Amino acid sequence: MRKVLPLALKVRNCCPLLSLLFISAAAADPVTSRSPEAEAATYERCMKLAKQDAAAAQKMAAAWHDRGGAHPADHCSAIALVGLKQYTEAATRLEALAQAMDRAPAALRAQVLDQAGQAWLLAGDPVRAYAAAGASLTLLPNDPDLLIDRAEAAASAGYLDKAVTDLDRVLKTDPRRVDALIYRASANRALNRLDPALADVEKALAQVPGSVPALLERGNIRRLKGDLMGARQDWERVGQLAPGSQADMAARANLQHLEYKGDTEPAEANPGR
Repeated sequence: MRKVLPLALKVRNCCPLLSLLFISAAAADPVTSRSPEAEAATYERCMKLAKQDAAAAQKMAAAWHDRGGAHPADHCSAIALVGLKQYTEAATRLEALAQAMDRAPAALRAQVLDQAGQAWLLAGDPVRAYAAAGASLTLLPNDPDLLIDRAEAAASAGYLDKAVTDLDRVLKTDPRRVDALIYRASANRALNRLDPALADVEKALAQVPGSVPALLERGNIRRLKGDLMGARQDWERVGQLAPGSQADMAARANLQHLEYKGDTEPAEANPGR
């Protein structure tokens, strides 16, 4: 059920996060030679550059840090490392940044820890990703996005029941949340709980009939339940809706397995957000 993360990781609620970064920086170093507005503009430029030219953003962040950029510069630097595919270093720096921001609001520290968890996933270390996601939830225990991210890490680490538990919490609060329904369907399928898995993915498709991740997942579940025609229809629909996508490649692989190796484990794509 693992999903592909955006190049610069997820930065939710961009404007509040930006404001909180500078509250944190001011708390850490109240004497600054530049106005908060100028620093905010620098941060915005640096984060935008991290998505376009990670190496240039890394240099910009380093120079900014040297002239007193503090936590915002360090955050941009860590995000740029993700763009450079230095995932372990990025995760380590994000965890260190969250610890250093001891005066920052809990919501900001939680988001930085959550990003560290995503970087650990990209580094191929789901156990550390799960730990980082858990640390973020100690700060914001009921945040649905953080719960979903921990569920993703749990599933990647093989902790499928823990993933389902976190997703249960999300769906208890918001039963219509499509990404959580698809993730829980995927986890339950992996646990061979095919009936509840199918029920979840049907709920997702009732809300978003053209959801490519949901169609791919329903095809996987249908195949395991012996509904080969239904599985084929779902996977072919994925190709029609998202040709050339990762989901399309997974669906094509599944169709080939269906044709030649009917007992092969189905390929998966990532629901994303």
